[in-house]
Amino acid sequence: MVFRALGALPRLSPLSARSLLVAVMKPLVVFVLGGPGAGKGTQCEKIVEKYGYTHLSAGDLLRDERKRPDSEYGELIESYIRDGKIVPVEITISLLKRAMEQTMAANADKNKFLIDGFPRNEDNLLGWDKTMDGKADVSFVLFFDCDNETCIGRCLERGKSSGRSDDNRESLEKRIQTYLQSTRPIIDQYEQRGKVRKVDASKSVDQVFVKVREIFDREG
Repeated sequence: MVFRALGALPRLSPLSARSLLVAVMKPLVVFVLGGPGAGKGTQCEKIVEKYGYTHLSAGDLLRDERKRPDSEYGELIESYIRDGKIVPVEITISLLKRAMEQTMAANADKNKFLIDGFPRNEDNLLGWDKTMDGKADVSFVLFFDCDNETCIGRCLERGKSSGRSDDNRESLEKRIQTYLQSTRPIIDQYEQRGKVRKVDASKSVDQVFVKVREIFDREG
């Protein structure tokens, strides 16, 4: 009877099976944090190439959504940015969640994500914990620790060719103060949870990546 009952179960189509797998699978997330100029983006590229993670930048997702013609959030994001306000964390998390789900739906093996530049402040952290509790697992926080002057010097050098309006000393000093006041306390909170893996980011790109590789090889 048991075998007949099991045999009578309906077959799932490949699409339904994939959707079911994505619904069951949890994204494994590494938050990538550090000050402006700490080398987060450069190291993320190397991690993606070496370990097959998917790199998501909260800022890039917001910028892309803002430009998307049929976006349900586009006008709202635009108004917040125009008024100099921080976009509500619910929108940022919704975009991150959608990007992870789309990636896993396209390839069920791609469930490891680097989330760059998030959470930036207490509101981000509370929003993530509330919305994503039980829906995603944070493996650890990859913290690129770099002294302020080195960060500023790198950004000023980058600014010679990047065209970014905020790659100037005045803007950079403000961004670093915001980072120290808002983001460092978040790193400290994750440190208390035993989740922080710190790398000295003042070294060369290759030297930093040697330490990054040690962390990912150990963490699996």
